[in-house]
Amino acid sequence: MTDQRKDSDAEPTTHFGYQNVPQSQKAEKVAEVFHSVAAKYDLMNDLLSGGMHRLWKRFTIELSGVRPGNRVLDIAGGTGDLARKFSQLVGPTGQVVLADINASMLKVGRDRLLDKGVSGNIEFVQADAEKLPFPDNHFDCVTIAFGLRNVTRKEDALRSMLRVLKPGGRLLVLEFSKPTNKLMSKAYDAYSFAFMPVMGKLVTNDSESYRYLAESIRMHPDQETLKSMMVDAGFDRVTYHNMTSGVVALHRGIKP
Repeated sequence: MTDQRKDSDAEPTTHFGYQNVPQSQKAEKVAEVFHSVAAKYDLMNDLLSGGMHRLWKRFTIELSGVRPGNRVLDIAGGTGDLARKFSQLVGPTGQVVLADINASMLKVGRDRLLDKGVSGNIEFVQADAEKLPFPDNHFDCVTIAFGLRNVTRKEDALRSMLRVLKPGGRLLVLEFSKPTNKLMSKAYDAYSFAFMPVMGKLVTNDSESYRYLAESIRMHPDQETLKSMMVDAGFDRVTYHNMTSGVVALHRGIKP
């Protein structure tokens, strides 16, 4: 009986790459990864995607429907690629909030945008996607690019995003996903697990963080599973677009 009680009282676990860890430890472990890679994050994105991440983000912006005067929340906004463009789109009557749970990434993003003269209609907030510190029905659009796979409780995060959206507001989730053909899948596996850690070692002297990033991509829900999760969270008209043969998918949902 004692052993059974201990098992039932045990903390739930979740994946950190291919490891199982207590849920309470994942956020700290993910934070260590992004503290390590923050300074070279943009350079590594360009090297590892061959610059394709810029095209994927451009499509996200086009599909966002953001207009002058809108209020936009960019979660896991990192170094500010999306936030910079949204700042231009919403104009002086709108607002962009760049939110990231990681202080190092947030600092890099703030410094980068200020260096580019982006200010006035943009705010920087350290925030947990699972417990967003914003009012209900507040934003016209919420985006999260290459961040959802690092969230411990994805269902909680999706519900939190739904809460802060206005009725009719859009959520866009840009994330690595499952390639749509076997040849691409095999090639991408080889690339992720052989090339990514090597490049991480050469450029940032940190192969382990990039090994985690490769593993986290494999553990992330595939296109249909994420679509179902968004529907379960309360989103309507959920669709997704595969890019680069499904290496990346952009999911879009509307708050009823």
